[in-house]
Amino acid sequence: MSQDAKLSFSPEIIEKLGYYVYRLIDPRNGETFYVGKGNGNRVFAHCAGELASEGDELKDKLRRIREIRLAQFEVEHVIHRHGMDSKTAFEVEGALIDAYPGLTNQTDGTGNQDRGVMHSRQIIALYAAAEAHFHHKALLINVNLTASTLGLYDATRYAWKIDPKKGMKAEVILATRYGLIVGAFIADQWLEAMTGNFPGFPERPGRWGFQGREAPKDLANLYVGKRVPEELRKKGSANPIRYTW
Repeated sequence: MSQDAKLSFSPEIIEKLGYYVYRLIDPRNGETFYVGKGNGNRVFAHCAGELASEGDELKDKLRRIREIRLAQFEVEHVIHRHGMDSKTAFEVEGALIDAYPGLTNQTDGTGNQDRGVMHSRQIIALYAAAEAHFHHKALLINVNLTASTLGLYDATRYAWKIDPKKGMKAEVILATRYGLIVGAFIADQWLEAMTGNFPGFPERPGRWGFQGREAPKDLANLYVGKRVPEELRKKGSANPIRYTW
């Protein structure tokens, strides 16, 4: 076992640390590749392989850790801020995720969906927009991370942890970015996120995507350009999926 997998804090240190936010750094180039929040020995658990069942984000993160080890280096662990309560640590984690592009984290940090890094013009557009009032069963999907690379339709339809039966109950699917509704679509069917169903897309077992079309203009005009109501913005949540019913 490598030296970084053996690191640990003593009970006395853990008591003094409280909740903290940490960074994992690749010593080969000084690049921060993961930001996390935790307490106890959470910061060392990644290298020790204790989080092997954590989910999709582990694939890229563990691959990076293994590459570092194969190159005969050790992951650098940096405690960025400590002595916090859990809620404060979530906010600090979210700010750091915004500050380090290219991380192996698969989800936005807490609050980043609606309160993350934005240009001043985006701030004006968001808070000057009228609030949306929903007359349909709307499924809201946050596409902050993918809209610029996939295009709005593809970023909205692929690939989510969602109950497809519940997804089909949505009368309209609304794409949101930083709290603003930017697109409206109709789902004709939800399919497993497999290459056979979505040619050209990577397979995402356990996730779903929809095949559909742009919503009619009269329906889209009810919502696009409007601000997501405060009660649906779920402060403290990194879940990109929201329902209005």
